[in-house]
Amino acid sequence: MIRKLKSGQYRLYSRKKNPRTGRRRNLGTFPTREAALKHERAVQYFKRHGK
Repeated sequence: MIRKLKSGQYRLYSRKKNPRTGRRRNLGTFPTREAALKHERAVQYFKRHGK
């Protein structure tokens, strides 16, 4: 999930909420939406293939 910040940057959040805090985990902040999308694809890949 990508949200635009007031600063103009984009932040990548986890898809699920953290049950302890009720908020989404911050997975990084990026200057462009394209960079955030690229990183999101990498995150999804490593969720299934990474160790």
